[in-house]
Amino acid sequence: MTTLYGIPNCDTVKRARAWLDEHGVAYRFHDFKKEGVPEAELDQWLKSPGWEALVNRRGTTWRRLDDATRAGVVDAASARAALLAHPSLIKRPVVRWGASAVVTTGFDADQWKSHVV
Repeated sequence: MTTLYGIPNCDTVKRARAWLDEHGVAYRFHDFKKEGVPEAELDQWLKSPGWEALVNRRGTTWRRLDDATRAGVVDAASARAALLAHPSLIKRPVVRWGASAVVTTGFDADQWKSHVV
């Protein structure tokens, strides 16, 4: 089953959930705020799609970090620490597409069409 990871009040997550519903895609929603960031999955995401794709440098959480913390996010290990400490830094949504184990970040309807059978 497809799993959508995110925060329920995030506008992008809301659009993504609506898109999945409209396209009849069964999914499980994993709420970072209630369930936390799953560390084993995070370790896989850091490999693919990669730590650069996971860190949301455009969001308010990133802008609110002090300069030293932002400057310290330079590789997968430092990104992992920052993402676990600040789950809102994760670019949302993260989607694991069913049995294929393909993982995407963000919402892109055109890209998502290729994952829906």
